Amino acid sequence: MKRSQMNADTNTDVSTEVNTDGKTVKATIASPKEIVKQWVAAFNKGDAELLSSFYHSDAVNHQVANEPVVGRQAIYQMFREEFANAEMECIVDNIFQDGEWAILEWKDPIGLRGCGFFHIQNGLIVMQRGYWDKLSFLQAHNLPIPSTKSPSN
Repeated sequence: MKRSQMNADTNTDVSTEVNTDGKTVKATIASPKEIVKQWVAAFNKGDAELLSSFYHSDAVNHQVANEPVVGRQAIYQMFREEFANAEMECIVDNIFQDGEWAILEWKDPIGLRGCGFFHIQNGLIVMQRGYWDKLSFLQAHNLPIPSTKSPSN
């Protein structure tokens, strides 16, 4: 039997698991805020494999300028491609926490800014939503700008 609750004093999840032999084992899982700090460190290493390990196997990463990416393997592939296309760095302005959610306000060395919302359960990201200016990002990294199709009359 597993039980998880928020420890109000430390903002960490405390999970209690009762083994079949009747012994109780307690484990502490990092708070959503701490997990996002670790996520930023992995992002700044450009390590797609390490970064994808923060996600649940069925997680959704929706950078709203793009289509949602579903599943840890697809998220790994997304980061692998992004790190191959552009040198990126996340500089933390603020990280806020509200229960199972952490909110990251960030900037990068060339002036881009954005924010990310991370829903974290049992120490893993189950949903991430990110807001940033895609056109400015593409222009800053000299990447191709997708053409827009005009509606036919």
